[in-house]
Amino acid sequence: MTAAQILTLTIDGKHVSGLAHETLLQVALENDIAIPTLCCLEGLSNQGSCRLCMVEIAGTTKPQPACVTLIQEGMVVITQSENLRTYRRTIIELLFSERNHICAVCVANEHCELQTLARDLGVDHISFPGRYPALPVDASHDRFVLDHNRCILCTRCVRVCAEIEGAHTWDIQGRGIRSLITADFNSPWGQSTTCTSCGKCVQVCPTGALFEKGRSVAEMLKKRPSLPYLVSNRTREQQ
Repeated sequence: MTAAQILTLTIDGKHVSGLAHETLLQVALENDIAIPTLCCLEGLSNQGSCRLCMVEIAGTTKPQPACVTLIQEGMVVITQSENLRTYRRTIIELLFSERNHICAVCVANEHCELQTLARDLGVDHISFPGRYPALPVDASHDRFVLDHNRCILCTRCVRVCAEIEGAHTWDIQGRGIRSLITADFNSPWGQSTTCTSCGKCVQVCPTGALFEKGRSVAEMLKKRPSLPYLVSNRTREQQ
């Protein structure tokens, strides 16, 4: 067995090192360098869908997603610049304008990653006209609710259901702004034959799109720290 190759690079002027199979986001977090993201979550595969973790790399003309970009020897990376902040604020504004995010009446108010990022990036108004789509709310499940109005299509629920629970209940139907999370080929969640009612999808959701029944405004707290524990247990069972 060959030893893992250690590479050195510079992130925001800080000299750091990491293993060759690690991404820029992983190495940055290991060195207390914060990079915003909504789709990425420890324990799940990365897919770079939210584009909030874009960084500037010397020698490249376009920003690159830190969550899926492997580190290279001698890399010089910038994670914070005015261009990147403008880019990230635009993404947050587009997410808010695309659907119906009314924080004051949301179960995840003050416990929402989208809301927190908006506050951190100084997004206090939306420059784009809201679409205000008439999206459904699926409350057919005995314990949980899916509110498409709050969904940002990060696909955390899809990945945790497939990769951790192994149920493969969730998927995405449609394209672009018409995309929706769907259970069992567009069946009501309560009629799903694959859902195990484990609640993992609810716990990893960054917004109030998935929540437990009986939760009122600002009451939905997510238990995400349990995910790495579940992943490690699953890995040990497979060995």
